[in-house]
Amino acid sequence: MTPSNVLLIMCDQLRADAIGAYGGTIVPTPNMDRLAREGARYTSAYTASPVCVPSRASLITGNEPQTNACYENEMPMPDTSTVMDLLTDAGYVTHGVGKMHFTPDGQELRGFVSRDTGEEFGTVDDDDYLAYLEEVGFGYVEHPHGLRDEMYYIPQLSPVPEEHHFSHWVADRSIAFIEERDDDAPFFLWSSFIAPHPPFAPPAPWHRRLAPSLLPEPFEPQGGEALMTVYNRLQERYKYRDGGRDRRLLQLIRAYYYASVAHVDAQIGRILTELDDRGLAESTLVILTADHGEFLGDYGTFGKRSFLDAAARVPLLVRGPGFVAGSVVQSPVSLIDVYPTIAAAAGKSAEREGLSLADPLNDRHVYGQYQAGVMGMYAVITPLWKYIWSAPDQREILIDRRSGKESMNLAYNVRTRATLEQLRAEACEHFADLADVDFDALSSNVTLRLGAPADARGLAALASLELDPDAATLVVRESWDGE
Repeated sequence: MTPSNVLLIMCDQLRADAIGAYGGTIVPTPNMDRLAREGARYTSAYTASPVCVPSRASLITGNEPQTNACYENEMPMPDTSTVMDLLTDAGYVTHGVGKMHFTPDGQELRGFVSRDTGEEFGTVDDDDYLAYLEEVGFGYVEHPHGLRDEMYYIPQLSPVPEEHHFSHWVADRSIAFIEERDDDAPFFLWSSFIAPHPPFAPPAPWHRRLAPSLLPEPFEPQGGEALMTVYNRLQERYKYRDGGRDRRLLQLIRAYYYASVAHVDAQIGRILTELDDRGLAESTLVILTADHGEFLGDYGTFGKRSFLDAAARVPLLVRGPGFVAGSVVQSPVSLIDVYPTIAAAAGKSAEREGLSLADPLNDRHVYGQYQAGVMGMYAVITPLWKYIWSAPDQREILIDRRSGKESMNLAYNVRTRATLEQLRAEACEHFADLADVDFDALSSNVTLRLGAPADARGLAALASLELDPDAATLVVRESWDGE
């Protein structure tokens, strides 16, 4: 088998439902939709960890966060060999463009033969994008990616023009690599955009793409607070979004987010056109995904660090040899599956925890983790259910995935006790951290009656009344006996 070329496209903080192919209606995404038409669309693709560094570590190693011992952005990625190591050793020309967020050394190659570096935090001496801006006369711009700190979620106009915007530069450098590469060897190109990660700073005229006052309201279901964890509150505090709801500001935030999505879609289109023009489309495996999503006002919150779909479900589109055009795969899959998929395209085996996306299992369960131990948040995602344990909240969340929108926590509803206990047991077996957790003492899913014995389960049941409006729901009769 002739090894396929591989193009991996990653957007940072891109919600799956922002894309037309995933039901998005706010802004057109014709180029990402094209990949869905010409390849496979995975409708239940999830990040292994809903934050940048551990998610990317899992993608490049094919292993889960607990194997990588990487659970948060400040943690170093493991020394495990990467998919770039595999392809370079196989004779590929491997090149990375844009944000990689490697830790602890952001400029490290991690198996690439070469890189065009462009990270959110760097200097003109170690960042190729900043050096480029200085070369074209914009070296005076202090925050070319937008101003953070108190301005993190304040919509901004890009301080550089469209032709010098980071997303445009990623496409420029990706196209240059395709043009200048060694034709005698297969290539692996990772084109990695920062957009639409906040601060949302699209360039002119893209910032006027949408009328903010016409955008639909965020999804804020009644009782949605039962699905929030301490990490949602923490994010709101340090990203300056805990000061109350401003409807007009919220509309503008959402408009600039989707304008950034539209702009990056156009840059993806430029890269795909280059493949077409050079006759490489048929011989190139193209994978488009994101490291995690963004709440964007849903549930009254912002950011990621959650296993709800807004933050943890990612787009995953795969076009190329072995993938049927227009196919839709509903089985749960994970970003750890990207490594084995690329390995298979190169004709190599992958002894990793992920599976090839060419052969998803219909009844597969996937797992997610953020932080660890007493600070850990863990997820088990099946075709029908999603189970989450938030250790710092001492709270379980159980969501029926068949219901569509995630609006109700069923963990404390006695009618779903059997499902909860089954998935809780699976989580305890899968995650080493949970092996000794006394769930009965910390979190309850029992019928609550006045005058019940004052044991640990009874006290936990009383506490659950504060956690969820459906906790300990009245059950008239446990089973029908025909009388």
